[in-house]
Amino acid sequence: MFTTQKLHELLNWLRSQQSENEVFEFKEAKRDFSFDKIGKYFSALSNEANLKNRNYAWLIFGVQDKGHAIVGSSYRATRSDLDSLKNEIAQKTTNRVTFIDIFELFEPEGRIILFQIPPAPRGMPIAFDGHYYGRDGEVLCALNPEEYERIRSQTQIEDWSAVIVEGATLDDLDTTALLKARENYASKFPDKAGELSEWDNSTFLNKAKITIKGKITRTAILLLGKEESEHYLIPCDTKIRWVLKDLHNNEKDYEIFSLPFLLAVDKVHAKIRNLKYRYLKDGTLFPEEILKYEPFIIREALNNCIAHQDYRKGGRINVVEIEDEQLIFTNYGSFIPGSVEKVVKDDAPEEQYRNPFLASAMFNLKMVDTAGGGIKKMFGYQKSRYFPLPDYDFSNQKVKLTITGKVLNVEFARIIARYPDMSLDDIMVLDKIQKKQPIEEKLARHLKNLGFIEGRKPDYYISSEIAARTDNDKLKTDYLKQRGFDDDHYRKMILDYISTYGSATRKEINTLLLSKLPDVLSESKKQNKVSNLLNYLRIENKIKNKGSCKTPKYTLLNSADL
Repeated sequence: MFTTQKLHELLNWLRSQQSENEVFEFKEAKRDFSFDKIGKYFSALSNEANLKNRNYAWLIFGVQDKGHAIVGSSYRATRSDLDSLKNEIAQKTTNRVTFIDIFELFEPEGRIILFQIPPAPRGMPIAFDGHYYGRDGEVLCALNPEEYERIRSQTQIEDWSAVIVEGATLDDLDTTALLKARENYASKFPDKAGELSEWDNSTFLNKAKITIKGKITRTAILLLGKEESEHYLIPCDTKIRWVLKDLHNNEKDYEIFSLPFLLAVDKVHAKIRNLKYRYLKDGTLFPEEILKYEPFIIREALNNCIAHQDYRKGGRINVVEIEDEQLIFTNYGSFIPGSVEKVVKDDAPEEQYRNPFLASAMFNLKMVDTAGGGIKKMFGYQKSRYFPLPDYDFSNQKVKLTITGKVLNVEFARIIARYPDMSLDDIMVLDKIQKKQPIEEKLARHLKNLGFIEGRKPDYYISSEIAARTDNDKLKTDYLKQRGFDDDHYRKMILDYISTYGSATRKEINTLLLSKLPDVLSESKKQNKVSNLLNYLRIENKIKNKGSCKTPKYTLLNSADL
């Protein structure tokens, strides 16, 4: 904790240094400072703090970079404006990493702002706006390849969940959990149900990849261990805490669940008061009654906490139920994929997991979907109910997931209901607006062009006029013309055309696609879009150019061409 006295001492010590180094930077910033430059310094200082094994780095406004004289800064003079910078930076950084804290000091010479920057998480260099930055002495520059690989290689450590537990035996596993595990395995792999009955417990656990050559792993203890066997995992906290709070954040009830986690999931699920939610009638827009929380979402969120918890940090998994409002799930550890938007858009398996052995075992026991679709399904369920989308917060080295069990904004719900073809990208931006979260200007312009939002930065709001309109075929057609289709749709059009006619020139492909691309794109951007679509198909070995660069002639690529 930094008291005012400690901050004074820190500032004086940093000013006493002969020059800046890779983990702190002074800037005058007397009146204003470029947001992009702040982001670049954040990326650079965070990466350097990791490489130098520091607990944090500092960006300091109101001090000259040469001579270190205090000149004072009026940058974001109000506290609320200063605090909002945390979220603005998080919007553009890897894994939404942002400042640990932002401090103000008031010296006789003027106001000083100290931005406390966390080190990049192990194995995860921090980018700003898609680019990685570092420091070469006092110079801000791109993170060099050697440093990038040095940070990335930090993940090359043992899989905590696959470690053998010395002294543990089958007697340390819960009999009921073992029976449940067999049942789930048979449901997941019905083709093996016949032979499953012939396997003893040791064979089954090996086949399900819960044990290794008959030896008990940490995964086996977590998922199937008796409550009294949790001592094998000390100092890890192998508990799940459920808390019920009222709307004023007062705790009304709680319960703590221990091992085995395979059974604990059902027990936690049973505690959650998943009551019926009744919509206000609005023509035929809403169903009359629905569960506040889709059961799949509850189980998926809780199982994800178990699979991705960083057990080495000694924290426990928490499920907080806000009475009649929300469910909040938290687990320790950074969000390895980096971006929820990326996970939802790619809808593909992740390249790495924090606990790969545990994740594999949970997949075999039908607890998680390691095929990459679980998070996207959660978004889909919330969308279908017209509820706010799942909300993720990655601050403080935790993953916090909030699920809202009611309509938050009637205008948002009406637009989603009346535009079923709206892309998930657009819905995610609208969702941020209903939650009063900042969005990028280019995304705001896009939704303004569609007529879905009004207002000025940062006070955008969902248009009540368009939300209140009844079904209108022209409005839906206009929306599709503005938004366009997914890239896969355009690529299929190209392949179908070439398959039908044997080949296609660039002019023919332009004729096919340009009129169908979004109206918000300029003519040059439409041309670039077509080029990117063709390049993608060429790289994926779907098509080849039998003509020249100036006069291309595209044909399908068959196996003989490879």
